[in-house]
Amino acid sequence: MAAASGTDTTAAEVGALHGLTVGVTAARKAEELAGLLERRGARVLHGAAVRIVPVEDDDRVVDLTRGLLAAPPDVTVATTGVGFRGWLAAAERWGLREELVAALGRGEILARGPKARGAIRGAGLTDAWSPATESSAEVLEHLLDRGVAGLRIALQLHGDPLTDLVDALSAAGAEVVTVPVYRWELPADLGPVDHLTDRLLAGGLDAVTFTSAPAVGGLLRRAAERDLRAQVLDALRRTLVVCVGPVTAAPLEAHGVPNIQPDRARLGPMVRALEAAVATRA
Repeated sequence: MAAASGTDTTAAEVGALHGLTVGVTAARKAEELAGLLERRGARVLHGAAVRIVPVEDDDRVVDLTRGLLAAPPDVTVATTGVGFRGWLAAAERWGLREELVAALGRGEILARGPKARGAIRGAGLTDAWSPATESSAEVLEHLLDRGVAGLRIALQLHGDPLTDLVDALSAAGAEVVTVPVYRWELPADLGPVDHLTDRLLAGGLDAVTFTSAPAVGGLLRRAAERDLRAQVLDALRRTLVVCVGPVTAAPLEAHGVPNIQPDRARLGPMVRALEAAVATRA
């Protein structure tokens, strides 16, 4: 994909997004999203705002996992599919996968969303519940409503420490074990995201897409490093911003950036929501 170097790709055919330039900030599935946009006639400018850095070989993660084997959790919360699968893959390298799956299976497993649910079931486990909103806030509400005092809860993190969730569960009497399977960092090559940012500030993007909250954070973090954070937020408020779901949109909304979201947090519905918004504005 030409966008990897921060250059535009040319639409192969005329479609509902013909003539529009759309910024893609995704690290994962960027090519899939770009393909969906290009087939509708858009030009795509890709500048990944984050990258995923696995931490599965960190001694701390190994120790945390062994601790859960020794004292299995009453409840496990899988926040992302890629994170849960990564945790099990790491456990397999350590020779602990079967033990970990067995330990988690002794308790209740909650999935924050359908991707996490798929990862749970792919491991031969059964999820007990998943929030309709795919949000950590609803997971917290569910747990507090049922009561967590005295429970041992394993929380698979997704790059965010989820401090509010951990603090609330701890305050309610739970013992929370956080497992940081991976973390989000700025991309090693900052050229593409800087190019995307410059185009945004120059008014050269008709829309910007976000598929994860860390991508929002990465874009703003890099903008702050360049002393452009306020300008970038202003530019986003003037641009059509599309988020894959409410979790992704939350940090933007905290800064007063309007956005549109699909009914389902998937790339296809996300692109269709963009099409609908463009049609309405036209």
